[in-house]
Amino acid sequence: MNGLKAILTGFLHERTFPSVRHLWRSRQPVIWFLALLIGIAGAYAILGFREAIGLVQWLWLGNTNENVVATLASIREPWVVMMALICGGLVVGLLLNFATPVRRAESIADVIEARVIGGGKIPYRSGLASAAISTVSLGAGASAGREGPAVHIGAMIASFLGDLFKLTAPARRILLGCGAAAAVSASFNAPIAGVLFAHEVILGHYAMSAFVPTVIAAVGATLITRMHLGDFPAFIIPEYHIASYWEFPAFALLGIVCGLVAVAFQVTVMISDWTARRVDMPIWIRPVIGGALVGLIALAVPEVLGVGYEATNLALREKYTLIGLLTFLLAKTVATAITLSSRFGGGVFSPSLYLGAMAGGAFGIIAASVFPDYASNYGVYAILGMGAVAGAVLGAPLSTALIVFELTGGYEMTIALLLSVSIASVMMQALLGQSFFHWQLSTRGLYLGDGPHRQIMRTIRVRDFLTEFTAEERNEPPEVFSDRPSLTLNDTLEAALRTFAQGNYTRIAVFDPNDMERHVGWADYTNALTAYNTALVDTSVEEHR
Repeated sequence: MNGLKAILTGFLHERTFPSVRHLWRSRQPVIWFLALLIGIAGAYAILGFREAIGLVQWLWLGNTNENVVATLASIREPWVVMMALICGGLVVGLLLNFATPVRRAESIADVIEARVIGGGKIPYRSGLASAAISTVSLGAGASAGREGPAVHIGAMIASFLGDLFKLTAPARRILLGCGAAAAVSASFNAPIAGVLFAHEVILGHYAMSAFVPTVIAAVGATLITRMHLGDFPAFIIPEYHIASYWEFPAFALLGIVCGLVAVAFQVTVMISDWTARRVDMPIWIRPVIGGALVGLIALAVPEVLGVGYEATNLALREKYTLIGLLTFLLAKTVATAITLSSRFGGGVFSPSLYLGAMAGGAFGIIAASVFPDYASNYGVYAILGMGAVAGAVLGAPLSTALIVFELTGGYEMTIALLLSVSIASVMMQALLGQSFFHWQLSTRGLYLGDGPHRQIMRTIRVRDFLTEFTAEERNEPPEVFSDRPSLTLNDTLEAALRTFAQGNYTRIAVFDPNDMERHVGWADYTNALTAYNTALVDTSVEEHR
């Protein structure tokens, strides 16, 4: 008995008590509680966001549901579409000019940026302005998705609670993931996909310390939305089944096609954005012109308007012909590119699902014409295409596959889905090398594809490891520093290490970037390496604990 007691006592002191102390010191119980609050508040915020979009839509369409095309068919007044998009563009332009300091609506890429270099903080002013811009944009019929803005809203709530409870940067980053999980779960009634999306896209790791809070947030958000909207998926589809296992080569080929569709979509957005940035015009006029162009497309193809769930649902239910599917695929690609480059608010989640459904459906029709005895319903291909294109564009193959899995619930379909999604994602990486969000971040000088060590070198600034001058050094004349390179407070660790290596310097003078005549301290080589190694260790601990 004494031996067993000693073993139990040793186990408690060596394992249990230290683990409990770590949980308490890292404020894990507080984070779990806040995750539940984020799930509840995020769900209600997303419900309010959807209602606000419907209210804006009611102003010009007379209803708040997502069946825009069916309503337009009964109105038979095409000028209404043009006026809605132009007037909505004017309101968006004024909000861009006067309400947001960054002159654009923020979305998922900004949440990732806040995680990487912002310490988990999202500015409230630009966040609220972005929500308003996205509300007006989507309500007016702009061709974009609402899930991206929804994720930003959830992350903004998380950032607010992180400020309120004065949490550390690692804890705040976990809360950002909770906000994203709540938003995706509330949008699709898909809590498992919401959790995976938060880890796959926002956090970039699967640490246990983040897994539990994101699950709590996703479950809380799902329960709230089910209480108000019912327990049904975002897309209502028939029960499809794969006709034959001989189809799997066709599913692999579908993955290649969907990868090319995803690449074509992203390249179109990139070209449109590049072109728009080189046209010199007032910021407020851009959405007006963009709205007029999208309106012209919508006069011929009204299915491009808004988030596009109505058309996506019809494609999944096999209501379109081959020509119709290809037409919608092309029109939606162009309309979404114009929408985003014109600074309308919105994301690419819904458009990616839309494009995938159209591409997959078209592929399925062609496959059935070539192998009529072996091909499944084209709705099966539409479902697989939906996941494949979205997974490639978003850089989130696991979470988008789970979204589709939660919509269908079929294990057999999941095998085909994983095959198509993985091949499409490989195509995107092979041809472009980055997802849509990583491309957006690269335009801001933030490159996430090089690994955490490169991120650390580009996010730590000289000010973070500065050694201040002594009183004697502060009084030395500037000529002392004229024979060697210098740095500023805003230079990155990468730039500092490169400068150190040029002449084997052990320390370099640092200037105030606003006054290059004023020296503020030394950049010490040893301190720079210490800051780098400390950040590497902290990152590793955060991603594996």
